[in-house]
Amino acid sequence: MPLIEPGRKAPAFKLADQNNEIFELGDHEDHAVVLFFYPKDCTSGCTREAQDFSSMRSKFRTAGAEVIGVSILDAKSKAKFVKQADLKLRMLADEHTNADGKPDPKIAQKYGVWVEKSMYGRKYMGLQRTTYLIGPGRKVIQRWDKVKVPNHAEDVLGSVKDLGLAPLA
Repeated sequence: MPLIEPGRKAPAFKLADQNNEIFELGDHEDHAVVLFFYPKDCTSGCTREAQDFSSMRSKFRTAGAEVIGVSILDAKSKAKFVKQADLKLRMLADEHTNADGKPDPKIAQKYGVWVEKSMYGRKYMGLQRTTYLIGPGRKVIQRWDKVKVPNHAEDVLGSVKDLGLAPLA
């Protein structure tokens, strides 16, 4: 599926987090959600990105947004990642697999971030690092494609502040 364009409604979903608690996007329609998709738990770039968002969590909440991470590994992997990287975020597990036992993430596909990649001539499916800023009413406000980690969280926070939303409790 294609990426969700700004101005469109973000697809609804339910996923388990690192504590096997269900996060449902529809429960957060009264405020903004920063949804960042990252390739893999416990890798250097993904750890840095998650730590950057985590360290700024209170600033995002003051600006009216909750920050949520999503990747394809299971809740157990998410729990390890959260502990290892000392994250203060909900990290969601889009852990569906196909009949062959290969990853078949439903939410990543809905958001257009499950793409064909290539490394050393080998083609494979993987998660493309992408961030969505979803405003009240599940409207996509902004999307960052093929994210480069340095300064990304700060850029996203600036866009959230520009919305002028009420702080989260």
